[in-house]
Amino acid sequence: MARTICRVFGVAFVLAGLGGFAMPHLLGFHLTLIHNLVHLATGALALYLGFAGSGGAVRTFCIVFGGVYLALGVLGFLAPGVVAAVIGHPLVDSNELMPDNVFHIVVGAVFLLAGLTGPRTIPAGRAA
Repeated sequence: MARTICRVFGVAFVLAGLGGFAMPHLLGFHLTLIHNLVHLATGALALYLGFAGSGGAVRTFCIVFGGVYLALGVLGFLAPGVVAAVIGHPLVDSNELMPDNVFHIVVGAVFLLAGLTGPRTIPAGRAA
């Protein structure tokens, strides 16, 4: 499952990164230059690992990436100014970041669960 999650979400992150340049408020998100570049980089890394990474690398990526995204989502509710500064947007309250925060929590949970469940080793040629 982790390999499949990396493939599917990798494509989604690359598309969101590219789409964010044309539509900075795509689906209500706040997609700044920094935000788009992070999406492109993480999407590319997820795709690489999803198609060519070792099983351990895929699991580790899912666990680390999931944990970071969960933390980012929670931080967006607790300290929205910090998250707004990180993504390069002058937002000040958590209501403005609500779509971003919910997205980060959901995606973080999916990646974390994918990394923590399933077999300990994933053959490179098989989707898990």
